Amino acid sequence: MAIYKVSYVIIGRAHPGTIVNLDHRPELGEQVSLGDEDFIVVEVIDLMPPRGDFHFIHATCRPFNDADK
Repeated sequence: MAIYKVSYVIIGRAHPGTIVNLDHRPELGEQVSLGDEDFIVVEVIDLMPPRGDFHFIHATCRPFNDADK
């Protein structure tokens, strides 16, 4: 089973972002919850080629708002 190490970076807000392990690759438009806030994924980039079952991903997100529903 693949493990995706995802570095989330938030644009448009002073948020520290985070690094998490997921069992799936993030997708554009996906809603993610980081702490008590919700965000929308707007960019997904492979940081380097996979190493075995480990994938290293960068995901840029923007704050989620009611217009996204």
